[in-house]
Amino acid sequence: MNPAPSIILFTTLSGAGYGMVFWLGLLRPLGLLPQDPAFGLVALGEATFLVTIGLLASTVHLGRPERAWRALSQWRSSWLSREGVAALLTYVPMALFGLALLAGWPFDAHLFGLVAAAGAAATVYCTGMIYGSLRTIRQWRHPLVVPGYLMLASFSGATAIAMTAAYWGEAAAPALIAAVTAAAGFALKRAYWRDIDAPAPASAPTLESATGLGAIGRTRPLDPPHTETNWLLREMGYRIARKHAARLRRIALMGGFVTPFVLAALALLAGGTLLPVLLLSTAAGLAVLGLLIERWLMFAEATHTVTLYYTGR
Repeated sequence: MNPAPSIILFTTLSGAGYGMVFWLGLLRPLGLLPQDPAFGLVALGEATFLVTIGLLASTVHLGRPERAWRALSQWRSSWLSREGVAALLTYVPMALFGLALLAGWPFDAHLFGLVAAAGAAATVYCTGMIYGSLRTIRQWRHPLVVPGYLMLASFSGATAIAMTAAYWGEAAAPALIAAVTAAAGFALKRAYWRDIDAPAPASAPTLESATGLGAIGRTRPLDPPHTETNWLLREMGYRIARKHAARLRRIALMGGFVTPFVLAALALLAGGTLLPVLLLSTAAGLAVLGLLIERWLMFAEATHTVTLYYTGR
């Protein structure tokens, strides 16, 4: 699939923002984050900014952005519509969470924060299901795609919330979570890439099953459907050289997961405020850069069934 920059930005930035909302709403009532309302407002503001920028970036991919509101009406059957509805609804408890923090209502802040955390998780789940529900793309119709979206959003959100908490000198809990989710994300992506590199299962679509001609034997196209590149080949038949994919995978794993894990672990051992801030800020930045590469690869390595009609395999 052709990696669209707008969708890569959307899924990465909004995922980090929703991850921040999730951890802020979940950890603050447990006393594992700074209880200063200023911290809550700053972290919530950062999360809202990331979510909003991500959602705005997604509209760039639409042919007619002014008609985006119509997609919300298909929530009964479309995961894209459900994602849009969940994203808009989550703004409500996020706004009430901020209002409660500003007004000094501790119980209400905890309550609205938990509701916002649930909304953030639901929105990221819907985003993952947009891709996980597509039967025509083997690399997306994979059991680790939806858990991967949830895990990577929680990882990037944890590093961002830990970075912010470090300025208040109370980053131990989120830094620990950042390290744990970095390790979990690393293991998940390794397992996912190993699976999609394996030979396609017998149940995977073939030219024979796609054309319905398998009963008469092996099928091959006599002539290509087109004599030059067309929209389907540009969008559905995008290919990346194997050596480039392997190199980018290593960069994503080492820079986006291993290094943030090490930095978060060092922040747990560091004293004072300045060093944890530097370590966790670097970890948060590298996490986002690593996930941008990971998300680019998710699209670039995906192959649509329609390419069978062009390649014959």
